[in-house]
Amino acid sequence: MDVEKHGPFRLDPGFLAPYRERPVPWGFGALSWVTYKRTYSRGGEAWWETCRRVIEGMFTVQRFHCLETGCAWDERTAARLAQDAYARLWRFQWTPPGRGLWIMGTDFMYRRGGAALNNCGFVSTRDLAASLSDPFLWTFRMSMLGVGVGFDTRGRGMLRIRRPARADDTHRIEDSREGWEAALERLLDAYAGRGALPRAWDFSAIRPRGTPLKSFGGYASGPGPLRTMLEALDGLFGAYAGKPADARLIVDGMNIIGRCVVAGGIRRSAQIALGEPDDRQFLDLKTDADTVRAYRWVSNNSVLAEPGMDYGEVVERTVRNGEPGYFWLDNARRYGRMKDPPDEADAEALGTNPCVEQTLWDRELCCLVETYPAHHDGLDDYLETLRVAYLYAKTVTLVPTRDTRTNAVMLRNRRIGCSMSGVVQAVQRHGLERFRGWCETAYRRVAALDGEYAAWLGVPRSIKMTSVKPSGTVSLLAGATPGAHWGYAPYYIRRVRIASNHPLAELCRRAGYPVEEDAYSENTTVVSFPVKVDNLDRGSADVSLEEKVELAAMLQREWSDNQVSCTIEFDPETEAGAVEPALAANDRRLKAIVFLPRRGHGYAQPPYEAIPAGRYEALTSRVRPLRGGLEHEEQLEARFCEGDTCELEDTGRPG
Repeated sequence: MDVEKHGPFRLDPGFLAPYRERPVPWGFGALSWVTYKRTYSRGGEAWWETCRRVIEGMFTVQRFHCLETGCAWDERTAARLAQDAYARLWRFQWTPPGRGLWIMGTDFMYRRGGAALNNCGFVSTRDLAASLSDPFLWTFRMSMLGVGVGFDTRGRGMLRIRRPARADDTHRIEDSREGWEAALERLLDAYAGRGALPRAWDFSAIRPRGTPLKSFGGYASGPGPLRTMLEALDGLFGAYAGKPADARLIVDGMNIIGRCVVAGGIRRSAQIALGEPDDRQFLDLKTDADTVRAYRWVSNNSVLAEPGMDYGEVVERTVRNGEPGYFWLDNARRYGRMKDPPDEADAEALGTNPCVEQTLWDRELCCLVETYPAHHDGLDDYLETLRVAYLYAKTVTLVPTRDTRTNAVMLRNRRIGCSMSGVVQAVQRHGLERFRGWCETAYRRVAALDGEYAAWLGVPRSIKMTSVKPSGTVSLLAGATPGAHWGYAPYYIRRVRIASNHPLAELCRRAGYPVEEDAYSENTTVVSFPVKVDNLDRGSADVSLEEKVELAAMLQREWSDNQVSCTIEFDPETEAGAVEPALAANDRRLKAIVFLPRRGHGYAQPPYEAIPAGRYEALTSRVRPLRGGLEHEEQLEARFCEGDTCELEDTGRPG
């Protein structure tokens, strides 16, 4: 996108001036600020500057699109709407996804296309016989841009792995995403009988570990993760020479690629693997502890469930370790909201994203955006927030990627996901029946907005528009419970791990927050933040499995025409027997669900610790506001994570 051709959109400096000094309404106080500085602030930005970059980027895209296509563009109307969008973002009535907070409005986005703005995507292996490398390359390409990727095992049995020929050359790997991708393509093609493996790989051109990545952000990983990936894939596919590809080969190959991207420091490399419920090999992939520790942790695994099926054998695994999850593809294909008549709008859908809130076609990406209904006093105000939130997501669909097949499906579908976070808080604040009414009115509002703005922009209406994402660190900024999940407790301690020499650790120590050495990792400190969750009467452990499932089903019926992402935590001692009946009773009311057994962690310094109100008051009475600058703030690496199980530190498991 040649922004200079028409010039960027700019907010009025006079409008921005008051926000420079205005106190930010961080939802969880210091915890929110530290999360923001660690995860989303680029080059030492303050919150008002991040909001400016996001809003100016959003309206620059609209401006460019309109002036290029001949659609009407009115600078004054845009300025008014942009100011409203800015004000609502600044006070956390809506937020882009973490992808948007990090990349929207940057030169990287304008130069490299829209893939990095999208949360997640899906690729099918159904055409594995035509090209072994193709779905793996798509996953690698999108993951290196921070996109979480779903994939299936439909390609099992369709291709016999060949013993590769060996050439006498040395393959010099260029220091770029394209260079890394070319090496992966050569290796996989050789195992399909196309071309040959080199005598050796030359990693000398790859920049050293720790080199700043100026455009995308973060630091170079050095050649280590790539070397490990190529060696692991060579060993994996070599062991299959002469054998047909199966679910294990597909999932392990994708997981090894995902592990490389995580080790490379990219913002996100979450995966979901979709397999058949009668494929015991797939069902048992998470039972081998060694391979789970090595790389199978990269993906969450779910079965392509069918309403009315016998869930018994799958539930045995779910109760044991929380996987597989369940995705009812037929429901996703046939229905928007489950209360509406089937429309078959998604008849060509094949899968979903890692957190299962979006129905997706092969090679489709999706952009999500969050709204916080509990942060609104009344419905009318919430409907105005929906306007700007919807428009952000629709705007992202105007930015093409560099993949022609992905562009083809996205230009057709224009799929978006307007999500709600803090759902439990909204129910607690407004009442269940009133909130249910909000969902109906809000859905119709989004549908009307889509008709209005699609006509203005000269693009198709979105195939689906609403969802409930699991949120994660973005909801920490807003002080919201994540998505449709109950918060951990009304009062709790949230522990964050920070490198011992990180300036954030010293700021927290001076402000009176407990800072101690990590009991498990060297050169790491643990900062403890007391947290109070507004509009929350019970924590997750106090809510039954049935009540959690019922809330997800209500949202799938009243609000989400994509899906509701919901992980149902349950007590394995008292509620394990309720999992199978819950599936049988709700498999025509839901499109996806995951169950996670809640067990005692047994660890010192756990991420969450429930505390009584009195202890919260005592802890907060000892702390002072965080004051002081962050030296070398531009060097703080931003990590990206969106799942409800993610930590601020790198846990090794995606959300």
